Amino acid sequence: MRKIFWLSVVVIVIAFAENAIAAEGKATFTNVCAACHGQKGEGSPIGPALKGNEFIKNSDIAAIKQVILKGRSGKDRKYPNLPADMPAQALSDADAEAVANYEKNDLQK
Repeated sequence: MRKIFWLSVVVIVIAFAENAIAAEGKATFTNVCAACHGQKGEGSPIGPALKGNEFIKNSDIAAIKQVILKGRSGKDRKYPNLPADMPAQALSDADAEAVANYEKNDLQK
C-alpha cells in the first residue's frame, strides 16, 4: 500500500513540474519571442511562423534551444526574404530550454 502511495506522489509531482515548465516557457515566449513570431507562433513580417514550422517539428529540443541562444545570421540564416536575422537571446539555459519545449510541444497543437 505504501508503494502505491509513494508512486502516486511521484506521478503528481512530475505532472505539476511539467505544467510549471510549460507555463514558464509560454510566459518567456510571450515576453521575448512573440513580438517577432506572433502570440501564437503564427509569424509576422519580421519573424517566421513557428507553428507548423518544419525545423521545430523535426528537430530535438537541444537544436531549437541553440537557435534561441545563438540566433541565426549570415550563412545560417534560413529566411532571406525576412528583413532581419534571428538575434541571439540573452536567456538562461533553463529559460531557453523551457521556450524550446513550449515551441516543440505546446505551440504545435
